[in-house]
Formats: sequence, C-alpha cells, structure tokens
Amino acid sequence: MGFRTGRRKIVQSDREGGKTMASIHDVAKEAGVSVATVSKVINNYPDVSDKTRKKVSQTIKDLKYHPNVAARGLVKGRSWTVGVFVTTSFTNPFVSELLEGIKTALQNSGYDLVLLSTRFDDPGYSFVEHCLSRNVDGVVGFGVARNDPHLEELLDSDIATMFVDADIRGRRAGYITTENKAGIMQAVEHLVELGHSRISFISGELDKAVGVLRHEGFMEGMKKHKLPVNPDHVRISDYSMEGGTRAMTDLLALKERPTAVVCTSDMMAFGAINVIHRSGLSVPEDISVIGFDNTYYSEIFSPALTTVNQNIPSIGSHAIETLIAMIENSDFAPSVVTEPSNLVVRCTTAKPRK
Repeated sequence: MGFRTGRRKIVQSDREGGKTMASIHDVAKEAGVSVATVSKVINNYPDVSDKTRKKVSQTIKDLKYHPNVAARGLVKGRSWTVGVFVTTSFTNPFVSELLEGIKTALQNSGYDLVLLSTRFDDPGYSFVEHCLSRNVDGVVGFGVARNDPHLEELLDSDIATMFVDADIRGRRAGYITTENKAGIMQAVEHLVELGHSRISFISGELDKAVGVLRHEGFMEGMKKHKLPVNPDHVRISDYSMEGGTRAMTDLLALKERPTAVVCTSDMMAFGAINVIHRSGLSVPEDISVIGFDNTYYSEIFSPALTTVNQNIPSIGSHAIETLIAMIENSDFAPSVVTEPSNLVVRCTTAKPRK
C-alpha cells in the first residue's frame, strides 16, 4: 500500500505483501541528503545541523523506516540492549515500580531491556559469562548482597553496571540509593513527637547495604532522643510480608510489647499490621506502624500506611540514564546517586494509649 510524499511515491508495506520496505537509501533520497548523513542522525552523531536532523527524523517517521539494530551495533560496537537482574521476589511491589521507572527511561533511548535470570546459588555459575552470552551493553542489579561471591568477577569485568540500593563501586560500576538512614530517623522522630518511647524495629537483612543503613538510622534516631533500645525489640527478617509477620509475632509475645513499630519495607509493615489485627489489637490505637518505600499499595491498604517515601520509579530511571552514560562514554566516571526520602503520614500512626 503506498502513500504520496511531496517529491515522489515511496512504496511502504510489510513482508507479507511481498513488497519492499523503505530502506536507508529511500530516506536519504527523500530527505535530499547522503546515506552517511542519515546514518549519523540514526546513531545520534553530533556533527549534524538541527535543521538537517529534524528533516531526516521526520522523513524516517513518514516512511516508517526501521533502522537495523544489528547494523547499528556494528557501527557503534554495541547490541543496544541492557540487562536487569533482580535477586528478590517479583511479587514485591518495589520491584515492579523499579522496572516501571527503567522502562520509562528506555522508551526513547534506543535500547531494549533483557531480564537476566540468575543462579547465584550455583558455585559454578558465572554471571559475567551470562552477560556476555546475552551480549548486553550494561546491567542494572537490585538486591545484591555485599558478600555475594559473584561480585568480584563482575567488578573486575568491563561490563558497565549500576546497582540499586547497594553501596558497591568499581572501575565500571556505580550505584543509586535513597536516604535510607535519614528516612528511618524521620520515622523515629515522628513517633517520638506523638509521645512514643517503647519503639520496636523490624530490620532487613544486614548483609545488604540498605539493611545496614536503615538499622543505623533507627539506632541513631533512638539515641538522639535518649531512648533505650532493648535488643528484644529489634528483629531482623527479610523484606517480605511473611518476614514482617514472623517478626511482629515475636514482638507481640514479649512481656512488654511495643506501642510503635518501624519496619524497613512496606511489605513488612503489611505483614505486621495483619498480625496485630489478628491478635485482637488495633492499628494505630494500640500499636502504631511505619513502613518504608511508599509503594502504590501503601495508599490503598486499610488503614493507609504511614511510610517513608522513596521515589522508586525515579530510582529506576536514574539508574538507566547513568548506565547509558557509562556505556556511551568509556571515560564517564561511575556515579553514586542518592535520591531524597521523606515521611508520608497517613493512618497507621497515632498517640499511644494512656
């Protein structure tokens, strides 16, 4: 099926019709430029005037020309794909919102996303070989433990890498995180202002940077207000709803139960609140609860969750933007990016009962 342009008729159809799709030569002829100039526009070279770039881009759009990714890879020495590996459950809303931010950043970048499965529990597994076999230009990693045995191999490689919530740096590796410590300190401050002093903490695993920093934030927040920390009131668990359930069950079994609980994820807080309700107590009348993440579910959960907000989609977008900068400029120094956090007060915190 054809359409008419201002200069000549270009045949544009799919393969099923047996006709020829527009080529780079068609674009060059229609735009009145050389094939080399079209290639420079496609590959985003800077030595093309804005006027020519706009003209060629519009012609590409008009002719529905689709540049050959493999050919672009040969020109640039890249595959135009980035990999993402996640070591935590995809049922965690943090992961889905992080991927949404990554997807948004990739939409106009020219890169595609490859989800990398991992076998970190296999001692013979090589993550670097996995990346090379998938021919990715760089990777974003989430949920990586500081002591992961595969880290050294990755950091020694030439693979551009951005970690999320992991303070891991290397020659070709940077990371993005949020104000974890400050966020938890804000949560403690809020509870103290409400009149709480018997505050418990449900912590994430301490083999990950995010767990350590949030744990430090709680300890420093309590110290700032000269409040004692009973070791029995600090429970370490995983970031899931089940982890919050187990930890809260232990806290309710204490002789002197807490009047408030700070959790290091929203999912933990959801689990804790369910246990409190099942025990015949109320949130926040009997026990106040604070989460961390401000995922979509924190607002629609009943009661709506008071939580520390981190802009999760923004973290995903900035991770990709920084990674692409590393891929496209070998001299680009791997970045450390810290996103702000802030407390969002909703319905799960109140003054303690008299």
